[in-house]
Amino acid sequence: MSTMESLIGMVNRIQRACTVLGDHGGAEGALPTLWEALPSVAVVGGQSSGKSSVLESIVGRDFLPRGSGIVTRRPLVLQLHKTDDGKPDYAEFLHLQKRRFSDFIVNLTLIDLPGLTKVAVEGQSDNIVQDIENMVRSYVEKPNSIILAISPANQDIATSDAIKLAREVDPSGERTFGVLTKLDLMDKGTNALDVLEGRSYKLQHPWVGVVNRSQADINKSVDMIAARQKEREYFENSPDYSHLASKMGSEYLAKLLSKHLESVIRARIPSITSLINKTVEELESEMNHIGRPIAIDSGAQLYTILELCRAFEKIFKEHLDGGRPGGDRIYGVFDNQLPAALKKLPFDRHLSLQNVRKVVSEADGYQPHLIAPEQGYRRLIEGALNYFRGPAEASVDAVHLVMKELVRKSIGETQELKRFPTLQSELAAASYVALEKFRDDGKKTVLRLVDMESSYLTVEFFRNLPHEVEIGANPANSTVKGANPATPPVDRYSDGHFRRIATNVSAYILMVSETLRLTIPKATVHCQVREAKRSLLNHFYAQVGRKEGKQLGQMLDEDPALMERRVQCAKRLELYKSARDEIEAVSWAR
Repeated sequence: MSTMESLIGMVNRIQRACTVLGDHGGAEGALPTLWEALPSVAVVGGQSSGKSSVLESIVGRDFLPRGSGIVTRRPLVLQLHKTDDGKPDYAEFLHLQKRRFSDFIVNLTLIDLPGLTKVAVEGQSDNIVQDIENMVRSYVEKPNSIILAISPANQDIATSDAIKLAREVDPSGERTFGVLTKLDLMDKGTNALDVLEGRSYKLQHPWVGVVNRSQADINKSVDMIAARQKEREYFENSPDYSHLASKMGSEYLAKLLSKHLESVIRARIPSITSLINKTVEELESEMNHIGRPIAIDSGAQLYTILELCRAFEKIFKEHLDGGRPGGDRIYGVFDNQLPAALKKLPFDRHLSLQNVRKVVSEADGYQPHLIAPEQGYRRLIEGALNYFRGPAEASVDAVHLVMKELVRKSIGETQELKRFPTLQSELAAASYVALEKFRDDGKKTVLRLVDMESSYLTVEFFRNLPHEVEIGANPANSTVKGANPATPPVDRYSDGHFRRIATNVSAYILMVSETLRLTIPKATVHCQVREAKRSLLNHFYAQVGRKEGKQLGQMLDEDPALMERRVQCAKRLELYKSARDEIEAVSWAR
């Protein structure tokens, strides 16, 4: 097989694989497309321009539908194969893969596009004109498309729909071949030499004139061999075109297109190869990212679930330990929120002169205190300590919310889990239940810390305070161990006395506040963070271990969109690997 036939045959096979495996070009969205990188010949022309007859002349067989109005309603990809000697040549439509049409000339891939029209006729939508143009344009504007622009000779070339569109998408004319039909139907005394010789509209490639079968020939079933002979005789015997006869006609056009297609393919091979290799790597990476299909065996399914859980837990721990962002927000609770909440506690109101007098007086009952209002002190301190319960619980709740958010983020960042929305939901639910338990334990613990401060006061703190002798106190008790003899006696009912009590209680509460500021974070981390790292999914693992095979399968119910994506990626990967094999199998002349 010659180099030209090998190259075009190779592209034909790749295009065939594209169609079979679902690559139809840009409509595929995010999936990479090989179709658009492959050169092909797109046949463009207005209705009644002779486009179908040109195609049949090149192919050498009647195979296209005929009729009035729009007959070609969608692009048709026709591949012509010239086989080894002794084997019949054949053509195939990719939408009719089991039917072969034989008796052809050269290797070609042709795309027959719907005819351009100017006016919507009865029964057609108002958008038909623009819809057809948009469809045709989507094929011919691609840089790898060779445009076969069909124009009738009995109309002014300036009004040619095909040339107008070709000029817009290929202004340099590098990709456009002009074909002039209906030369035999021109008015007597006129000819199309200005067009064919490039004076009316110049293209980089020479214009080719063709003479198709007339409707009478078609009605009489004149075969293609006879039609080609008649076409040759027309040009050879024409006084206007005889000097161009060797470069006119459908046979010449087919060979010209085939030769040009081969040269374009030769030039595109390096870039196509590079595209294929790059895309194979990208698709293999995506397939690894998406993951392989899940096994049916329940043991394998359980193993998969456990592996996915471990992957999630790993990421969750990385968030807590600082390998990923987010865990630092827990420290922010202790370093910012807790101290700010402690500072906002209403101790000024609780230790106001009015409240201290009220609490101390009520604590004495009917019998006034003798030396120091111990019961008043205790009640003031116990009342103040109750205020610490709010910040303690709020710290636990704040850490709980951070950890719930880290669970949500970790599930989203576990790439393997994205395939399984059901498992994601169950993992999240199980994690939240565990975090709720840790939160309850944390609240109990921090509240115990507060209660412990209320249960046993630090006696040494008060023993180190200067003791006062009150006016009207029992003389037997006027000398108190540890009292400062320089401290004058005070009136137990004076404002100064109650202010001093408030100052002493405030100092004690400040000491307790500092202690709780340090111990609440320890308790919270111990009960919530450490336990989450150690046993977040322990209960979930126990539940999974008791599930039956069907239930395990339901947990691994993949997102349908992801399943479809895997199938499409697998097909596209098969296509690109097949294309790579095709290119490697062909050796072309340099």
